[in-house]
Order: sequence, then C-alpha cells, then structure tokens
Amino acid sequence: MDDNSSLTMNISGHPEHVDGTSAGEAILGAARAFVQGDAGKHTDGHDWPHIERVTALAVELAHRMGADPFVCELAALLHDVPDEKLNESLEAGMEKLNRWLDDQQLEPDTREAVVNIISTISFAGGQRPAVSSLEAQVVQDADRLDAMGAIGIARTFAFAGARGREMYDPALPPREQMTREEYRNGRSTTINHFYEKLFKLKDLMNTSYGKELAEQRHAFMVEFVEQFKREWEGTDR
Repeated sequence: MDDNSSLTMNISGHPEHVDGTSAGEAILGAARAFVQGDAGKHTDGHDWPHIERVTALAVELAHRMGADPFVCELAALLHDVPDEKLNESLEAGMEKLNRWLDDQQLEPDTREAVVNIISTISFAGGQRPAVSSLEAQVVQDADRLDAMGAIGIARTFAFAGARGREMYDPALPPREQMTREEYRNGRSTTINHFYEKLFKLKDLMNTSYGKELAEQRHAFMVEFVEQFKREWEGTDR
C-alpha cells in the first residue's frame, strides 16, 4: 500500500482510514444501505427485518464461537442478495452481488470468504454437504434459526402466501427426497414445508449455541403444526 493511500492496516488486519474511521465499518454501512434498498421490495419473509435479525445473531454467534465477526456480519448482511428465489436466476443474483463487491475495498481473501459463505449456506432441498469454515457455520446457523420458531412460522406463511401456495392438503404427503429443482418448483403445501425443511433444521445446526436455540424453536413449531392439524380436522373441540 503506497504512502498516498487513504488506508492503513489496524492490528486486527482489517483496513482502517487514517482519520480513525474503520474501513470495515464503512463497508458494513454501505452493505446495510445496499441491502436495505434491495430487501425493501420483498414482502415474502426475505425483507430487511429478516436481514437485521440474521445479522445480529451471526455477530453474537461469531463472538461466542471465536469466528471472524467482520466476515460473519458482512456475509449475513449480503446472504440473500443472490438468492435465486429473489432474482431471475442464481446467476443474475451472483452478478448483482459481485457488482457491489467490485466497488468495495476488500482484501481478496475476505471477499472470497464472504462469497463462499453466501454460495454454500442455503438449504436447497437438503442435498448440499455441510459447510466447512467456522464463519460459514455461524452464518448458516443464524439464517436457519430465523426459519424456525414463531418468526419462522410467520415467514413460512408469508412466503407461501406471496407464492400462491395452499396452506394444507391432507391428501398431499410431504416429499421425502427432492432434487434442488423439485424443492424449488415442485407442488407442496405450507404445512408440508415444515416436514420437508423446517423440522430437519434442528439436527443440521453447526454451533453449540445454535443447537441450543434450535431445540426451543423446533419444539414450538412441532406444537404449532400439531395444533393446526387438530383445528383443521376439528378434533380440538
């Protein structure tokens, strides 16, 4: 880095402006502004409050587990930007993400770590291998926890309503094995989604604290679905 650069390196290895303002904080601020604008158009549970919750939990998990909090926070903020559910295609979403990253002063290793996390943490029908880096484990747990519990239930019905998916059909059983394409586009119901994804998340948590929170949220979802079915069938009276 030459003498005319506006950046120096702080003791943690992250760049810092000579005026004392952390370049990392500037990048995180830019990410928040970018994602808030991008997520603001979504009303299907992938909105800005979802990003805020996942990011706050990812930062907490990072500190608890000893992961890099900057990488976890940035990846959590950006994790839905390329999501194929929210873009014309996964490729179009990744292009949007990379255009934004091109304008940021990130170390190549940091950028690679963030992109790798975003590219590997989605459920995608449950066919993906476990993530390897601690930072990916942290962000994946944070994102999956927001798909569980009371918030997870609300988000599931918001997404299903936005996509015109029916709530429940007792004649349509949950799918056991699915390709990524079948998971995204095959016929299902909102209640089936609990069996096809949400009930599986508890056993897919990576971190000790993530597992602890998942137990509580999983139990709440199981109770909800049981009560839903009793009311649907009229056996609660």
